[in-house]
Amino acid sequence: MAKQDYYELLGVGRDADEREIKKAYKRLAMKYHPDKNQDDKATAEAKFKEIKEAYEILTDPQKKAAYDQYGHAAFEQGAGGGGFGGGGFGGAGFGDAFGDIFSEFFGGGGGGRRQQASRGSDLQYNINLTLEEAAKGVTKEIKVPTMVECDVCHGVGTEKASDVVTCTTCHGAGVVQMRQGFFAVQQECPTCHGRGKTIKNPCKKCHGDGRIQKTKTLSVTIPAGVDTGNRIRLSGEGEAGRNGAPSGDLYVQVQVKQHAIFERDDINLHCEVPINIVMAALGGSIEVPTLDGKVSLTIPAETQTGKVFRLRGKGIKSLRSSSVGDLFCHAVIETPVNLTNKQKELLKELGESFGDEHSSKHSPKAKSFFEKVKKFFD
Repeated sequence: MAKQDYYELLGVGRDADEREIKKAYKRLAMKYHPDKNQDDKATAEAKFKEIKEAYEILTDPQKKAAYDQYGHAAFEQGAGGGGFGGGGFGGAGFGDAFGDIFSEFFGGGGGGRRQQASRGSDLQYNINLTLEEAAKGVTKEIKVPTMVECDVCHGVGTEKASDVVTCTTCHGAGVVQMRQGFFAVQQECPTCHGRGKTIKNPCKKCHGDGRIQKTKTLSVTIPAGVDTGNRIRLSGEGEAGRNGAPSGDLYVQVQVKQHAIFERDDINLHCEVPINIVMAALGGSIEVPTLDGKVSLTIPAETQTGKVFRLRGKGIKSLRSSSVGDLFCHAVIETPVNLTNKQKELLKELGESFGDEHSSKHSPKAKSFFEKVKKFFD
């Protein structure tokens, strides 16, 4: 059975950029994930694999160029007289050979997989903040396990510089070339593993890697206004690079904890304010919390549940501007509980003084509601 075109499979045009392809992949991956299709897991799993394969090809510039020119034939065993090596799609042999082949055809030069200047990996640290910390900003001390430059050999991999010699197999290229039919295949040098150099006497501490595992303590300044999903980049605080290459970056991923009182909506805050029936009927004032402390809120007479009071400037400062949000207080009228007999009698007496329980004078909403109910049944 012929394989479906990768662009059609993802539902994107052939001119789609990486962002469009990623968006389409995420949508389809969620739809066909086996865990979400328990009734037909086998079919969903097969579809999921096809989608993943298309995504991996179309988001890799070299693989995409090959696919656009040769189609599925570029990835089939035996293509071009000799194929790309064993393992099939995603296998180590295929991935290594494929990347090297197309570095030859599409501008990769003669370096192949050479690792003489391999930038360190980026790292991610997840940090949990309270709403107060996120709103006001805070400085946090974090501990990050990572790879750092060896303090004995200073990244060289040996205690003596003279012990680092050019690899005699690849002559410093880091790769060896093989001919496979039409293609000139570059593969990682099996002797130096892509470094182009070999070490006679490796450093005893890092065993020739030039890096060691260490937990770094860093101070992170969290700006005011951050929210869940925001990332803070610490340049150069990721893993150390190999052979003197630059370090990667550290990304601090923010997660804001749920608050006991406030609910956040971008730069605005919301909270419920319980009001007893006496204050709701006659009016008064009540203290309400804000992130800056308590403030007095005036409750007008005849306040109903659902009434919203807006306190300007009592929300959260915007992360990207000088704007400050507001605090919205939602009134919730509480029915009294645990009444004494005397209190019950007084309430009963009060109710009788209103006359008709559906009187528009005292309960306009109730009267309107029951009139609508009557018309509905009539």
